[in-house]
Amino acid sequence: MGLLSAAAVCVVRGADRMSQWTSKRGPRTFYKSRGAKGTGVHARGGKFVLVKEMVPELVVPELTGFKLKPYVNYRAPEGTDTPLTAEQLFREAVAPAIEKDFRDGTFDPEKLEKYGFEPTQEGKLFQLYPKNFAR
Repeated sequence: MGLLSAAAVCVVRGADRMSQWTSKRGPRTFYKSRGAKGTGVHARGGKFVLVKEMVPELVVPELTGFKLKPYVNYRAPEGTDTPLTAEQLFREAVAPAIEKDFRDGTFDPEKLEKYGFEPTQEGKLFQLYPKNFAR
């Protein structure tokens, strides 16, 4: 191999790294698009079988009469709302119902499930304090 042929090989290898990225150069799961996944499977004989469950379903709300625009300017001032604490959430959501029942004389401290209290986290997907919680 001569000097010129070795230089040509280096140039070609470097050009290969810089060439256009196509689906032939990527893994089997790479589709040259905007990250869209396949909506079916390839069957025997080169046929494509569309799987209804794999087709994305877009749910668009009814926006007639909606006054807000879809764009928010980056120069818009930040909101003045403070983060909601647990105490504020309790006072706004649960406390009025407890006070009403207390005034009516129907409040029972043994039946707090009526107000959303859950004594145990069993069966919950996201538990507040799971058993494997690092302490």
